[in-house]
Amino acid sequence: MRVLVIADTHMPKKAKEWPEALYKAFTEADYIIHAGDWQSPDVWKDLRQYAPLTGVYGNVDGDDIKAVVNEREEVVLAGWHIGIVHGHGEKGTTEKRAGEAFAPGQKDIIIFGHSRIPYLRYAGKTLMFNPGSPTDKRKAAMFSYGLIDLTHDHVEARHVFFSRKS
Repeated sequence: MRVLVIADTHMPKKAKEWPEALYKAFTEADYIIHAGDWQSPDVWKDLRQYAPLTGVYGNVDGDDIKAVVNEREEVVLAGWHIGIVHGHGEKGTTEKRAGEAFAPGQKDIIIFGHSRIPYLRYAGKTLMFNPGSPTDKRKAAMFSYGLIDLTHDHVEARHVFFSRKS
């Protein structure tokens, strides 16, 4: 199962349309996870046409997004327990807040956004994954999104980096 992971799209403020680099990923995805800061419910509607979708709201999302998605989500895909949270807050790092959003050891993977900094590390046995942003890279060198390939006994997570022109 291929999972496309995106966050911090901030559309239409930071981009009016999806970067070309994402269209192949959209069509190859079996599932899409969005880790918050959509900015418009049109992003939700658009992503749903490609694959089943789970997402959470972020700190810039308004009531229109909050009516569609929750602050925190949990899904099981190919037998893997995945927690999803945006990661905003006031104390600690984004990674620390994301990890603390779920009971210790209860999730195989925690997906988060907010910082726009691509992140892929293990905290104990839990994979912590931030895809970066495909539309608002801030200080990151490149735009990015994530791909996670899941089988019943294996997880392979990676970032895909691209320039705006791709």
